[in-house]
Amino acid sequence: MKKIQSALISVFYKDGLQPIANKLHQLGITIYSTGGTQKYLEDAGIPCIAVESLTTYPSILGGRVKTLHPVVFGGILGRRQELQDVAEMKQYSIPEIDLVIVDLYPFEETLRNTSEEKLIIEKIDIGGPSMIRAAAKNFKDIVVIAAKDDYASLENLLDTQKGATTIEQRKTYAAKAFEVVMNYDIAINNYFNPTNIATPTSAAKQVLRYGENPHQSAVFYGNLQETFNQLNGKELSYNNLVDVDAAIQLINEFSEDAENVFAIIKHTNVCGVAKRNTVKESWDAALAGDPESAFGGVLVSNGTIDKLTAEAINEIFFEVLIAPSFQEEALQILKSKKNRIVLSLKTERTNLKPQSKSLLNGTLIQEPDKGNFSEWKEVGGRETSLSEKENLAFGNIICKHLKSNAIALIKDKQLIGKGCGQTSRIDACKQAIAKAQQFNFNLKNAVLASDAFFPFNDCVQIAHAAGIEAFIQPGGSIRDKDSIAYAVENQLAMVITGLRHFKH
Repeated sequence: MKKIQSALISVFYKDGLQPIANKLHQLGITIYSTGGTQKYLEDAGIPCIAVESLTTYPSILGGRVKTLHPVVFGGILGRRQELQDVAEMKQYSIPEIDLVIVDLYPFEETLRNTSEEKLIIEKIDIGGPSMIRAAAKNFKDIVVIAAKDDYASLENLLDTQKGATTIEQRKTYAAKAFEVVMNYDIAINNYFNPTNIATPTSAAKQVLRYGENPHQSAVFYGNLQETFNQLNGKELSYNNLVDVDAAIQLINEFSEDAENVFAIIKHTNVCGVAKRNTVKESWDAALAGDPESAFGGVLVSNGTIDKLTAEAINEIFFEVLIAPSFQEEALQILKSKKNRIVLSLKTERTNLKPQSKSLLNGTLIQEPDKGNFSEWKEVGGRETSLSEKENLAFGNIICKHLKSNAIALIKDKQLIGKGCGQTSRIDACKQAIAKAQQFNFNLKNAVLASDAFFPFNDCVQIAHAAGIEAFIQPGGSIRDKDSIAYAVENQLAMVITGLRHFKH
């Protein structure tokens, strides 16, 4: 057991600190502090000694240098059992520090709230991580608290053990401290190296019930509350999270859209989506696109869920509903089933993160698929009409969110048929047409979107025979001329976008 005689406190956020500082004062422990923390403690009537009185240097360079001094780090790193360390500390008037409490600058929070580089850079803490690492390294003599989550346990130790700690307790705190610093450095690395993303550890770890299947274990690394608030329902499963991510990626395409968009996701594929004047109308149209596949799906909207829409949605079984907001009456209806997951989506992030996938003996990392089309090149036998343009642009975005090979059929800004995850484009085309026919959609005036080029003109011929007369595709095949020639010959509209949307 070692008794705490002195403490160094330097924190960014002060909430939860006062009870600990009061307890330290009651136990007769000397408190050293800096800047805003010192003022906070003194305003609370808790005496403390300014670090500047030890270093004989004021805070300089706009606060960048406060604690980076041999007196401070000597007090933290000095080994109390090493005679030479003890002698040198006495020679240079270095006080022993037994407890270090540090709360780091909020780098990740700043990153979420601004894109201004100057502000972000200034929230890269230097002295804080250094003090934490030093104290954790010297755990045989020092207690280190590097996260507000540990305030309660420290307060309990101060109460029950009167300021004394065991080597096991100090080592446990040290392990947590190194983890805090590691995750902090990972966040900074990910900012500076967006194509070399590192994964955080258990500081942001959520153990899931199971993975893709019940016999697979799984964890989630990250803070879900940064993306949404859960208003109702059971814990999100691995498959829920995968589908929720797909749903949010899709709806973010329409974050600035004036019209209401509602989509239904199943196994990461869009099985129903529509754009209408009201949320209720968009829901009705999305469901009508494939009412069979909607069962057990993940629903997402870019508009506020009202009572009328909630009543309609409540008639079917679904796993998750995501929307930016909910009317109170609507929320009460949706909460009628306790396991139904209801998520309130927070403001969408504009900075899309690189995507990563572990495979073989490494990790693949790529930039996200941004945008709809890089060009709009009319190459068919006629120009597209205004209505066709709107539907083709809408369809191309929807096709982007279907697994390849993918074909989407759109009519009046409603998905009426889709073929996805097929090993040939012909199969995807036939599947899309069959889906539309299954639910009695008339394909006259419908348009077709393809996630990749047509290697031959067969898909265009099949779709044309079914009644489709407008197409959008990225182009890029050595035989583009075949499908273009067919479109020209048959007075069909065709748009080349120059932007492929493979999704595996």
